[in-house]
Amino acid sequence: MTLAQESTSFLQVRKTRPRPAHGSVSASAVKSRVYLAMAAFAMVYIAIAGRLVVLAQMDEAPSSAWISAQDSVSASRPDLVDRNGEILATDIKTASIYAEPRRVLDVDEAMDGLLRVLPDLDEPTVRRRLESQAGFIWLKREASPQEAEAVHNLGLPGISYLSETQRFYPGGPTAGHIVGSVNIDNQGLTGIEKYIDKSWLSDLREAGFASDKTMEPVRLAVDLRVQHVVRDELAKAMERYRAIAAIGIVLDAKTGEVVAMSSLPDYDPNDRSQALEKDRLNRATGGVFEMGSVFKSFTTAMALDSEQVSINDSFDATRPIRAAGRTISDFHGKNRILSVPEIFIYSSNIGTAKMMLAAGIDRQQEFLSRIGLTSRLNTELPENATPLLPPKWNELAAMTISFGHGISVTPMQTAVAAAAMVNGGVLLPPTFLPRTREEANALGKQVISPDVSRAMRYLFRLNVLSGSGRRSDVPGYTVGGKTGTAEKIENGKYVRNKRRNSFLSAFPMDDPRYVVLTVIDEPKPVPPSKSATAGLNAGPVAGAIIRRAAPMLGVMPRFGEGSEPIEVSY
Repeated sequence: MTLAQESTSFLQVRKTRPRPAHGSVSASAVKSRVYLAMAAFAMVYIAIAGRLVVLAQMDEAPSSAWISAQDSVSASRPDLVDRNGEILATDIKTASIYAEPRRVLDVDEAMDGLLRVLPDLDEPTVRRRLESQAGFIWLKREASPQEAEAVHNLGLPGISYLSETQRFYPGGPTAGHIVGSVNIDNQGLTGIEKYIDKSWLSDLREAGFASDKTMEPVRLAVDLRVQHVVRDELAKAMERYRAIAAIGIVLDAKTGEVVAMSSLPDYDPNDRSQALEKDRLNRATGGVFEMGSVFKSFTTAMALDSEQVSINDSFDATRPIRAAGRTISDFHGKNRILSVPEIFIYSSNIGTAKMMLAAGIDRQQEFLSRIGLTSRLNTELPENATPLLPPKWNELAAMTISFGHGISVTPMQTAVAAAAMVNGGVLLPPTFLPRTREEANALGKQVISPDVSRAMRYLFRLNVLSGSGRRSDVPGYTVGGKTGTAEKIENGKYVRNKRRNSFLSAFPMDDPRYVVLTVIDEPKPVPPSKSATAGLNAGPVAGAIIRRAAPMLGVMPRFGEGSEPIEVSY
């Protein structure tokens, strides 16, 4: 067969093949559908595999919220200890119960179990949060070990607990205002706790070096034994004199260390909600008050330091002073000429005002600024109030300020300034942390001459021997001090039957080691007495503190000494 014949035959064969029937599918179309079905199944399997991978990762790597919560509850804080190593604050382990709603299989089942072991949960809120499909939620912070174990035994998917670091204060309220408190995430809110965070602990946390790590304790200058004595005596005083508040401070006159500080009513830092109650504020550093006649100590020192007044001078206190339509008189006036020591021990407003005028109003303002009574005092505690000064420092204001009215300062400022009056004239910034005498000397500022300081020690001691401070004396300790009875202001007027009494003291007066300040707010008379002046309450409380605390501080009594005023040459 020729090539032409073969071609003709092939075309004939092609023509004789039957065509596909209408509606039938070609082989290529069938193949396309098979491939499409295979692709669909592959995509389903890939989706399932992807979901399994995600679930596996959820089991192995918790959410970022969970990790953040774990870091928060495990963050450590250093122990706080007193000057003798006694623990004031430490970390303990508790539990925090949480849920991962995305992993909760049955919300109803979870709610039934949780309410059985944690009946105090808010059911509508918790149910709403469990249905939210969130990554992480807290159910209860600071749970008890029994509660954590009960939740664990429920065996509910997506619900468990973390080991948590919680702050614990073994002494409860004893030093509450000093150590301060922390929030539920162990971050400092008040007191030394906040100071530590602000100084270095927050930075350490941000760098990741504070999680579940043991840190060196932070030692404070506070002596827990003396702190207990101060608080105990203040509590007894509030009960005895039916007072509404009380303050006590023990300050090292040589170093500026705060050995004890208590403000009642106080609070237990283990129950941080108490710190929000307004009556429990730290009055020692966070409140400002007219301190009354204890301010005469500063006016006397100012007048002597000005060299315009000598300790041998006298001033006429026979008649009240009239100024700007106001009358300044004495509480128990002698109605005669008084020497400077008599003005001090009889607490003469008239004599004190005249001493101030002899020195000068400008000098008074400069002197009070020099000893730190016109500006905010800085301490490690964040609770430091700013003094309230008169809007116009005119003659009337200057005269009332001279005897402790018309200017409001914190009790801590008063104690710090008093230390300078008796320690040789050196103003030392206060501190709640340990400080050596060498460090104190480098920080000290000479504000009055040693001779004036010696004269002030003489006057303080004389007032306890012969003046309003007699009930504060402690045999063997040569206590010296000045009383202050300040009427309180209500609706812009002084109220005669409401007083804030104080006693500013130091011991031993031949070489003062410690300043003790006591304040009793609104004391009532103790029958049969009808009076409630500072010499009858704040003074005896200071004496009781000194009697109990002095041996703890290493100051031993010297009997047979101190019956006469210390010598002074001026």
